[in-house]
Amino acid sequence: MKIGELARLSGLTPSRIRFYERIGLLKTVDRQSNGYRTYPQQAVMILGLITTAQRAGFTLDEIRSLLPSDLKHWDHATLMDALTRKIADIEALQVRLTQSRTHLLRLIEDIQVRPDDMDCAANAHRVLTNMLAEHPEALDVTSDDIRLLDATDRRQSVSSGRRKKAASR
Repeated sequence: MKIGELARLSGLTPSRIRFYERIGLLKTVDRQSNGYRTYPQQAVMILGLITTAQRAGFTLDEIRSLLPSDLKHWDHATLMDALTRKIADIEALQVRLTQSRTHLLRLIEDIQVRPDDMDCAANAHRVLTNMLAEHPEALDVTSDDIRLLDATDRRQSVSSGRRKKAASR
């Protein structure tokens, strides 16, 4: 089949198909004397495997190492190992996403409990100070971010954080 038909059957653009061919994921391509590419029926399945694997989080390099040159000769142990590792990666990502969600919900709550007599800038300052005091290890804070708070605020953040930890003991 020609690339247009393969594109229609696979739902991919011809440029994406040519890209997969160029990087070695789609190997079963023949060239006719006029330069047109012809693909076997198996190419539809290979492209389906590639897109499914990408949606599952596999990189193109990982897919390349897993795809056999012939779909009848899978390396069972390698495939099972890669699938197991990907599940572990997904589970770790789920944990990080849950933590991020929890932090964001706390942040929203902290922003919304702004005292009536406080303007937005002061409230943002208060929220940032609280975040640094309560969960410095959970934030990706750079030294430039720390400079946003003056030395007095940092001392108050650290000392109030220590008081909270000491009170909880």
